[in-house]
Amino acid sequence: MKILDFFRSKVIIFIIQIFILSLVLIFFNYNSPINFDSKVSPPQERIIQTIANYVLFRDFSGLIFIYSIWISISFIPIFIYNSFKRAYSMNLLTFFFPNFFVYAFLYNNSINYYKSNFLFHIIPTIFIGLIIVVVSFVGSFFLKKLGKPKIETRIEDLHIIMNQIKSKCPNCGTIFNSTPIYCYKCNSNIIIESEDNIEVE
Repeated sequence: MKILDFFRSKVIIFIIQIFILSLVLIFFNYNSPINFDSKVSPPQERIIQTIANYVLFRDFSGLIFIYSIWISISFIPIFIYNSFKRAYSMNLLTFFFPNFFVYAFLYNNSINYYKSNFLFHIIPTIFIGLIIVVVSFVGSFFLKKLGKPKIETRIEDLHIIMNQIKSKCPNCGTIFNSTPIYCYKCNSNIIIESEDNIEVE
């Protein structure tokens, strides 16, 4: 249980999602170059560019690529939590983090690029955020539907077990939801009967 709780931690899921994103970006050598202002230092450029690669794009193919990887990793919380609210909140948290820092860094360090490209990036960003919410809802819904028959089967099994341990006093007819040795009313020996043989008036 502690191991499961550990992997359900938002910090751990966040790290897993960012790690997978990083691997995909490195594998495909994806880069969305930014025209920084002259005042931005090389270390700042590297930091901003690294984070920007998670959310920004140059063209339509880059947009599809970014959409694809974000939608793909949004399934991780869905499978771990099996809860719509927890899944979409986790996905939005992961999605919000790099976006916030990219736009904040660009606004403070490269205002020219920020002003000229803000609408170009912010509209698809909002749109993919909405898609992530929808995917979280639909994914959680179908996952619950798939898991529901198993839960219902377990409930039926428990119901059968509960019925099997019912007992009835042969003397006074008192019904018990357990199997005592003697009747609490008349001290007679108890016989175990199935639910079908027990009639409750």
